[in-house]
Amino acid sequence: MLKKLKAFFKDESGQDIIEYALLAFFISIVAIAIIKLIGPILVTIYTAVRDALT
Repeated sequence: MLKKLKAFFKDESGQDIIEYALLAFFISIVAIAIIKLIGPILVTIYTAVRDALT
């Protein structure tokens, strides 16, 4: 039983999945922050273009 427990804690087969999940999480947080910062600027530009065309 003790050997199986030691082998379980030394096994690193699921490590890659956790790293990719964390990387995806941080990339999505950065993307959301950028969209929230740029969003109002894009709305202003779009409104100005729309008003110029009408």
